[in-house]
Amino acid sequence: MLARTITTLAAALLLAALAPAGAEAIGEASAFDVRTIEYTGGNFRPRESAPRRLAWEVRKRTSIDTALEPSTARLDDPTIFETPFLSWTGDAAFEPLSDAESSALAQFLSYGGFVLIDDASAEGDLGFDASIRRELSRALPDAPLAELPNDHVLFRSFYLLERPEGRIRGPDHVEAITVSDRVAVIYTRHDLGGALARDNLGNWEFAVEPDGEAQRERAIRFAVNVVMYALCLDYKDDQVHAPFIMRRRGG
Repeated sequence: MLARTITTLAAALLLAALAPAGAEAIGEASAFDVRTIEYTGGNFRPRESAPRRLAWEVRKRTSIDTALEPSTARLDDPTIFETPFLSWTGDAAFEPLSDAESSALAQFLSYGGFVLIDDASAEGDLGFDASIRRELSRALPDAPLAELPNDHVLFRSFYLLERPEGRIRGPDHVEAITVSDRVAVIYTRHDLGGALARDNLGNWEFAVEPDGEAQRERAIRFAVNVVMYALCLDYKDDQVHAPFIMRRRGG
């Protein structure tokens, strides 16, 4: 349905229009893509099935049409500008990004793109956190990570939530980077992908602690909220435009 794709199209078309000359137009690939960032070293897909499960949950619970086989790309691949959303996950240290990758990350965020970073090394810090902080400070030296208040619109962009959660309960907050008065990066250390991952038989791959399936449901809702925020930003704080936005969402 057109109503399912129009929000994604608006953001992706903006990125495509502003992208470097080497990037291709969005074409017919208009479904929302939970695209994973590839990088050298470490483990860029610690929860292999999580992007597919997030795509499925977003499609099932909202009016957004999603690609059920999400793609991957390196940051120096011009196709990153065809989507408004990138997922950056890992559970171990990784090698420094190239200058081209670092520059593309900064450009992607400045054009209106959004990056969800998920640290899956919940049992202990294996270096992913240090690698992420190194690369973010390199790409965005003037926009540091900062704690995001739990009354931010992110926590009510679709579901009403009190705090972030994942496979583990984790910290009571996420960190974020703000670019041009919008949150452009969310960094969660809750192993969000671990709460989403399922095997080919539909079984959950990881136990959720300490609150079991109720916590898993809250984690899924948080993941959906992140996608909704990435696509709609602060629409719930701007009620002047609410009727127009609800029409766009098929409401």
